[in-house]
Amino acid sequence: MLHIKSFTFSPIQENTYILYNNQGKAIIIDPGCYFPAERETLQTFLSLNGLQAVQLLNTHCHLDHVFGNKWIHEQFNLEPYIHPNEEQVLQVAPASGARWGLPFDNYTGRLHFLKEGDTVYLDNDALEIIEAPGHSPGSICFYCRSQQFVIGGDVLFRDSIGRTDLPGGDHATLLRNIRQKLFVLPDETVVYPGHGPTTTIGYEKENNPFLNN
Repeated sequence: MLHIKSFTFSPIQENTYILYNNQGKAIIIDPGCYFPAERETLQTFLSLNGLQAVQLLNTHCHLDHVFGNKWIHEQFNLEPYIHPNEEQVLQVAPASGARWGLPFDNYTGRLHFLKEGDTVYLDNDALEIIEAPGHSPGSICFYCRSQQFVIGGDVLFRDSIGRTDLPGGDHATLLRNIRQKLFVLPDETVVYPGHGPTTTIGYEKENNPFLNN
């Protein structure tokens, strides 16, 4: 069984997730830890719970979701798993940081690629890869079918959707992927987004103003 711990990090208020099992293994998703105190918070949680970080996943590579990639690599010797279409997004993330007044040291090492149809395993627990571009060119979601939750990045928020005015974004593509890839999941599926509170697929199908027409 997977347990989920969320942190809200950086001035951009990004949600970082740790998924961990009863055997003490953990996956880090979208480490947005920008300040040293935030990195310490993440490491303290792992240490106090006796967790070993074994994988680093990115839903996409906008700056606020990769602030901590290099630090995670240095601390735990982990290399990011991303969609191939996010490689260029990752490369330009420091330039975006400079424009936002949030400079940071980017991860520049080896990358591993995920695509729809792939599955990430943490021992016996499985996360299915769902491709849902539109907010960014290679946005992916991590779906746990057995526990009915999805780590969705910036695809779908409570009462909102990811912005599509950044390079590689496309509004129509995002709406289509939400409807065709996420809204086919059970209504009870809990969505853990990249910003803001959790929601459910059923709630968004009924109430999201971008999608309920």
